[in-house]
Amino acid sequence: MKKIYTMLLLLATVITLGACKSSSAASQDILTTAKETNQIVWGVKNDTKLFGLMDISSREVKGFDIDIAKAITEEILGRDGNAVFVEVTSKTRIPLLKNGNIDAIIATMTITDERKKQVDFSDVYFDAGQSLLVAKGSPITNVKDLTANDTVLVVKGSTSADNIRKAAPDVKVLEMENYSEAFTALQAGQGDAVSTDNAILLGMASENDNYTLVGGTFTNEPYGIAINKGQESFLNAVNDALRTLHTNGTYDKIYDKWFPNDDSGKAE
Repeated sequence: MKKIYTMLLLLATVITLGACKSSSAASQDILTTAKETNQIVWGVKNDTKLFGLMDISSREVKGFDIDIAKAITEEILGRDGNAVFVEVTSKTRIPLLKNGNIDAIIATMTITDERKKQVDFSDVYFDAGQSLLVAKGSPITNVKDLTANDTVLVVKGSTSADNIRKAAPDVKVLEMENYSEAFTALQAGQGDAVSTDNAILLGMASENDNYTLVGGTFTNEPYGIAINKGQESFLNAVNDALRTLHTNGTYDKIYDKWFPNDDSGKAE
């Protein structure tokens, strides 16, 4: 009995120490730590073409979010500053930030009042809007065409599910783990449309010309960089860096690299 009690006590101690370590990591001054380690750890998507997509050949994640994160890192830490990238999904990104596993989230994340209760956001760095991706020739031409007979594919943890239910209350909604799964499910006939931000859907459509965006946008989805509460100095540094990128032309250069034929998402 004494042995069991000792083991339980040891387990409780390990759990407590782990929680304290996580809490401590999350509460450190990020800007100070970044300057000491000469790196910023960014939570990014690895499955979202044009924003953050893993290049299998080089084993590097590439996209608009990645290049903006690198540019911000350089502005804050100098040319030798190191931008470290950790994969996140819409579902895991806030928990990883709150636990101190990453310093900031730059992952097609819409600024919402609900999310502001958990994290702080930078200024808007990309203006998106939710839309629909369908097979060419689909009878669905806009969100008003969706009925109880249709299934719309969305990603868990994103704002897309709530938005589509508001716009088309009768439609069936099927939540997937990530955008790759959602697009694969659409191609397999498991749904009639994928709905998320238009910029993400453009990336999907670029992979297969049998699919197209329809109906324009039916929401406003401003993207922001999420930073933990209580990190005002780091938040200010990120916003200062963003302003500099706009002023010196770096932002426009990065934007035009990834969206050469569409200025609709440019943040001012």
